[in-house]
Amino acid sequence: VIVIWDLPPLFVKQSAAYHRVSGEIMVYTQEQLKRYSRQIAMEEVGIAGQERLTAGRVLVIGAGGLGSAALMYLAAAGVGAGQADLLLEGIDFDLVYFPLKHLGYKAVVVGINDIYAMNGTPEQLTVCIGVSAKFSVEDIEELYAGIRSACEEYRVDLVGGDTTASVNGLTIGISGTGNVEKDKISYRKGAQINDIVCITGDLGAAYMGLHLLEREKRAFAGNDSPQPQFEGYEYLLRRQLKPTAAADTVASLHAAGIVPNAMIDLSDGLASDMLQLCKSSGCGVRLYLERIPIARETHKMADELHADPVVAALNGGDDHELLFTVPVTLQSKIAGLGGIDIIGHITPASTGAKLVTPDGGELSLTAPGFKDNEPE
Repeated sequence: VIVIWDLPPLFVKQSAAYHRVSGEIMVYTQEQLKRYSRQIAMEEVGIAGQERLTAGRVLVIGAGGLGSAALMYLAAAGVGAGQADLLLEGIDFDLVYFPLKHLGYKAVVVGINDIYAMNGTPEQLTVCIGVSAKFSVEDIEELYAGIRSACEEYRVDLVGGDTTASVNGLTIGISGTGNVEKDKISYRKGAQINDIVCITGDLGAAYMGLHLLEREKRAFAGNDSPQPQFEGYEYLLRRQLKPTAAADTVASLHAAGIVPNAMIDLSDGLASDMLQLCKSSGCGVRLYLERIPIARETHKMADELHADPVVAALNGGDDHELLFTVPVTLQSKIAGLGGIDIIGHITPASTGAKLVTPDGGELSLTAPGFKDNEPE
């Protein structure tokens, strides 16, 4: 059984839900779904009672505050997790400086990190690509070499996909599924008052890497033999072109017996993703500016560009780290894991989302394009 809701109007008109039986897709409104879901399960699928729905027969998309592209499904051993992402040439990547093999690798990381952000383990991946006539067979093979490399590194099975013609440029669609034990799943909506706010890695490096690549692209425009100046900035380039998924962090949390109350993939910048977590959880937050980890190379590049590295960390995005909350009683355990920084704590929703400056002042946490810059 497949049930889908909370999809944008672009995809589903009049809040329709989808239910597939024996390869057929049937459409229901939300009201019909509420009224008939039990009957559908019992009569059309032959499941004798709601308790039997844990037998790997139900797939739910858009549930639990995971976002319209995320999904979860009930399986015999636990809860399955999945997601879908779309990467567009000219929007998400520029092939002037993005090697196709690196692009394939990054697409997989983007595709599986949302599963890690549910405290899950990715298992299977499908890839759909649209390619224009400018790409050769060798180009596509190079792209898939990167995809296979990432799948092998993260032990994910590439189980299928599709390739079709595109009028303009390259489009990559990634869909992944995985698994997590039912009592260990993390949503965006579970943060509790007094939880500590934790992040992995450092922030802003991918954004500075992008600006470095764009700077060199402009400097060598029209030059047939460009010699870009990347020495000393290899770390920034790696964070932009070949990011790392959060596999090690999730494994460490599992080994330590830590289940985050709330967790999200840091893909849109710390400010936007923190506000999203607060909105989903109905809480406020205090983030301490001096505790946000920023790499030395990020500071150096920001100085060259006359930019603020804190702004890069807050709004740059593309970091693909994890942002999560845990009870304050686990602070010493978190500190002992390594590679995780505690940058703040959860507060009541009435206090809002604030940045705390080194002198103790408070600034409202805002993010460009975020609908509600204060949590509900």
